Amino acid sequence: MSDSNVKLSAEDRLDIIELFARYAWAINSGDAEGVLQCFTEDASLDHLWQGKMHGHKEIRRAFEELWYDRPSWWIGRQHLANHFLITREGEGARVKAFYSILQFNVEYRTNFVFGIGTWDNYCVKRNGTWLFQSLKVNAWMDRNTVLWVGDPRAASVGPRVVAGAGSTSAASAPAPPALQQRK
Repeated sequence: MSDSNVKLSAEDRLDIIELFARYAWAINSGDAEGVLQCFTEDASLDHLWQGKMHGHKEIRRAFEELWYDRPSWWIGRQHLANHFLITREGEGARVKAFYSILQFNVEYRTNFVFGIGTWDNYCVKRNGTWLFQSLKVNAWMDRNTVLWVGDPRAASVGPRVVAGAGSTSAASAPAPPALQQRK
């Protein structure tokens, strides 16, 4: 099963996609036990806000902070995973996916996109069930965190809204330092 050239079965691929669904249902509904059931005992979670955590105890603590230290932030949230790239890697599977987070604001009864980004996860099969061995969240927070392998000029050319200007004012700005270095 460790041959990286052997494609995963359709059933394994569907089970991995269902793992993402179980994870999303659990984190979006505040189900701590459901979250932990998606991870191996020694799993790692690398999350933008809390950093890297190891094991069920730290993962539980991280989600309890997210759910309860920011009232109304998580109620009404939906994490959506899509465009899965699933490849065999060692004993498990490397799973990359895009995600978006939709939010229903319960106070104002409005909907909005809370965030988007990518996941880079390693999944393993334990006792017939696929679980996260590692889950890494890459939230798109600025140009340097957005996935882009094309020519940097796609990100550095064109008008941009100037901070503090109205929505109709735009100006060109130099490329961020990380993109300038690639030229």
